[in-house]
Amino acid sequence: QVQLEESGGGLVQAGGSLRLSCAASGTIFSINAMGWYCQAPGKQRELVASIISGGSTNYADSVKGRFTISRDNAKNRVYLQMNNVKPEDTGVYYCNADLNSWGGNYIRWGKGTLVTVSS
Repeated sequence: QVQLEESGGGLVQAGGSLRLSCAASGTIFSINAMGWYCQAPGKQRELVASIISGGSTNYADSVKGRFTISRDNAKNRVYLQMNNVKPEDTGVYYCNADLNSWGGNYIRWGKGTLVTVSS
């Protein structure tokens, strides 16, 4: 069974940096896309950034120029470098993967890692 596990969350001051990591484990034939979503308190989960197998990236307008998503295809890992963070970046960050395993195509989510940005 494929699992995603995030790490790297924590408390950071506004203007600081944080790096999130997500590792996919299990029987994985290929990963089409991976991404990071954020669920702020009282709000719906929203896309922060995504990256496809070819390397193309997509970012929410609110994080463009501050966050960078990258991927290690050999290790089935995705990263989110968060620079110049703001209090509004606070939330639970979830890793997401569109992947192929036994039985076909699956969408998998991690359990999330909490990021708290203090002002």
